Amino acid sequence: MNHILCGLAANPALPSELVDRLITVADDEIATELAARPDLSHAQALALAALGEGTAVHLAYEGRLTSADIDPVAQPQAALALLDAGAGLPEWARRFATDPVIERREKLAACPDLPPDVTDTLAADSEIAVVAELALWTTPDMAARLARHPHAEVRRAVAANETTPPAVLEMLLTGDGLPPALRCLVCDRERTPTAHPHPHPHPADDLPPGAFCTGSHESTVHDMWRQALSNPATPARAAAGFAGHSSALLRWSLAARPDLPPEVWGRLADDPLPGTRADLAENPAVDATHLRALATDVSPDVRRSLAHNPRVPLDLLTSLAGTVKIGATLLPRIAVASPAEVESLATSPDPAVRMLLAARRDLPPGIRDALAADTDAKVLKSIAPHPGLSEARLRDMIDHHGVRVLAKVATNPDASPSLLEHVTRHDPPVQKAFREVARHRNATATSLLACLTDRRARPLAAAHPSLPVPVIVELLSDAEGRVAEAAAANPSLPSAMMLKLTP
Repeated sequence: MNHILCGLAANPALPSELVDRLITVADDEIATELAARPDLSHAQALALAALGEGTAVHLAYEGRLTSADIDPVAQPQAALALLDAGAGLPEWARRFATDPVIERREKLAACPDLPPDVTDTLAADSEIAVVAELALWTTPDMAARLARHPHAEVRRAVAANETTPPAVLEMLLTGDGLPPALRCLVCDRERTPTAHPHPHPHPADDLPPGAFCTGSHESTVHDMWRQALSNPATPARAAAGFAGHSSALLRWSLAARPDLPPEVWGRLADDPLPGTRADLAENPAVDATHLRALATDVSPDVRRSLAHNPRVPLDLLTSLAGTVKIGATLLPRIAVASPAEVESLATSPDPAVRMLLAARRDLPPGIRDALAADTDAKVLKSIAPHPGLSEARLRDMIDHHGVRVLAKVATNPDASPSLLEHVTRHDPPVQKAFREVARHRNATATSLLACLTDRRARPLAAAHPSLPVPVIVELLSDAEGRVAEAAAANPSLPSAMMLKLTP
């Protein structure tokens, strides 16, 4: 890998004529960087597409190529990418529908808005992988038709398709109105595609773990049920019947559904699987009574999920604040707290509650400044990135809490150049703070030079446009390839040096 040329290819200040020169020598890595340039001309996109089909596929998905630019015979993957993006030609779809390469037919089957004759051809394909892919993405009418397919793998894909009609999804769960499936992937790999003496995993590498069949295609049918239960188009009445199923995975699939009756919530709240209870706890449709019951769950994962529920009662959330590790994240319920609730949270005696509020970035100035004067370091770490904080308050945080808040102060978008220099001079140093300073828009040459002393901050500093030009040039020969590449991508690199570096 040529780090210098890859960096140049990504440099936003690279002149167009040097882009042309790089295209002539580009390998796959350089071509990938060039293809991502927003200033790429159509002529340059065509030249890049001619280098390799991988690059052509990327450019097709990015809208940089049209159907007039692609020969489906010479670049079939790029043509399929255009079809997938809705910009291909119908005659291409007809060509690929009978392509001898299975993977191309499978890719086509996932494309939107295919002509009806093409979907008919794909639905009759001899390769089940092609038909299953079509079933996963096709229209409601074709999904209903494929639900009757004799292969269980196709029905499993129909169950996952969110455009499948609700009545058809219910039939897939109950079996009513559908002929039994005749085959599955396990059957396809056995000499006798009928009942086997006992359930057993199959040795084929392309089958999922635990795949087995005793003649009823058990593992595939189970997965079909799981897909249907997770499908929001499946009627709630049909899904609710699985709340007492012996399969933990099927019960788990129900827990996130917003349309189940309260009696099902009650059963799932007592489920032995913590994952089921955790998904239920985060379900915004669950009523307060069941949420309060889940707040006493023995599993910390369940209580943590409850804290992330956008409709959790605020008093319940505050009671959870000190009992589960939530981390530096803005909880949905905190994000929509009313002005009166914000006032109440800001004056909570529990610092864990104040920390949750401090994660908001739209607090009134008075509350923001009050939290910035908090005596608890975890509250200060949460509020430190809030826009609008004065330099005096940010410096005061550092003076009183030092290394515990240093990195968070460095993430504040309004941190001044002098404050960032102050952060890099702190003793003892905090390595993460160097990385935050190195990516900050207000970093100065002085602070960036300090960041170069940290191994992980070094490539970030090398890419910063405020780094002195002589240092950028020096870093082009750095022993660490990532650093040299970042220096080559630095927009402050002189154009004369770019010219010198370009073959």
